[in-house]
Amino acid sequence: MSKYERLSSGIEGLDEVLEGGFPVGQAYLARGGPGCGKTTLGWHFLTTNLDDGTPRLFISLGESMEQLRRNGAASGFPVDAVHVLDLSPNADFFVQNQGYDIFAAAQVEQGPLTERIVEQVSALKPQRVFIDSMTQLRYLATDAYQFRQQVVGFLRFLLHQGATVLFTSEGSQEAPDEDLQFISDGILTLQMQEEGRHIQVSKLRGGTFRKGLHSMRICDRGLVVFPQLVPNEDPVATAAPRLCPAGIPEIDELLSGGIETGTVTIISGPSGVGKTTLGLQFIKEAAGRGDRSVVYLFEEAVDTLLNRCEGINIPVRAMVNRGTLAIFKVDPLLYSPDEFAHQVRLEVEKAGTQLIMIDSVLGYKLSFKEDDLIRNIHSLCQYLKGRGVTTILTNEIESITGDFKATELGVSYLADNIIFLRYLEMRGQMRRAIGVLKKRLSDFEKTLREFEISRYGIKVGRPLTQLRGILSGVPEFIKSNENEP
Repeated sequence: MSKYERLSSGIEGLDEVLEGGFPVGQAYLARGGPGCGKTTLGWHFLTTNLDDGTPRLFISLGESMEQLRRNGAASGFPVDAVHVLDLSPNADFFVQNQGYDIFAAAQVEQGPLTERIVEQVSALKPQRVFIDSMTQLRYLATDAYQFRQQVVGFLRFLLHQGATVLFTSEGSQEAPDEDLQFISDGILTLQMQEEGRHIQVSKLRGGTFRKGLHSMRICDRGLVVFPQLVPNEDPVATAAPRLCPAGIPEIDELLSGGIETGTVTIISGPSGVGKTTLGLQFIKEAAGRGDRSVVYLFEEAVDTLLNRCEGINIPVRAMVNRGTLAIFKVDPLLYSPDEFAHQVRLEVEKAGTQLIMIDSVLGYKLSFKEDDLIRNIHSLCQYLKGRGVTTILTNEIESITGDFKATELGVSYLADNIIFLRYLEMRGQMRRAIGVLKKRLSDFEKTLREFEISRYGIKVGRPLTQLRGILSGVPEFIKSNENEP
């Protein structure tokens, strides 16, 4: 537990990363290249919780007041509620000052800009100060030692006046900012890379924080931060698992009654074999119990799914209209895994969703800019299990028939249950079969059954006990006695 009171950053996701916000009365560095969102972060910091009536001060060492207010207002920030001190750099800014504390009384008269800062801060007594950017002082100092002393004095003066300070730096190879990192009480690094924007906290004196790279987006509301999902970070008491039947007696016999709530089920099979349809059958039964489900489509269009389900007796449109089902198409390369996980969290924590279906694991991998599939989907599944949410993942395997493979991409360890669908060649015809490979919480039927999809829905036959070589895709009939042909 931190001993410091916290100030909100103005960004909900960033406060989550900071585990409550910035500890009060300290100075924090926001570093990153041009265009990565540092100034926008400053506007968030200055304009949050304005109802408390405390003064806020924006000290600009780079852009003019007119530019700052115009750009801030364009993003919807109440810029008029913030005092702006425009100290755009000029040739003699702080150059003549050689003292350790540049705001010592004997030196206040040395320069009009120093005097303006002292006068403004002393009069306002701001509780939040944002400085953009401290890098400008480096170009006006005669050497690195003078720059460091100027910054230390500057920050000490502001903190002595009761402010919590956020300042920026444009660190680069040509002008590294390690000295500012040592001086600061906390470090936030903003990154803009080909795979997307990220923010990382690497230091926070007086408080804990969530490590790692967290996705970030700049939109018309300013900055939005999507923290990495931490499984079971906030455990929720859930009811004992109960069975979720498929509503088809033969499938429920295979599963000894159904799949359990709060488990992860992988439905595996080649393209077109019926994985999505089987998943929707479980959702249909969940809707009949009043449970809400969400399907995330990574490959198929929503309209295509709706039209297809109308032809196989799964009333998806009716479930959507009743509010027991929501379907979302996830556009490829538009989101990061953290952003997607954030959307899932909202469905679970705000909408009370009890069943999540991701269609499919391969589509999930191809749709995101990052390639750490296993870590991301593992975190998501563990989070859902911790919330008691039932999860269904469809997983496509490449082979149509031939050597049996349960899953692709090495995700089988995630599953509490694995249901597999196969194509079979029987008497010159392509047929389907269904079986269960794994079920953690109960026993299951070890046989395979024929699986059909018709306009009346899913139909499953009796166990295929008269065949061998089913998993090879080319089964052979077994003679029950020597007189059979």
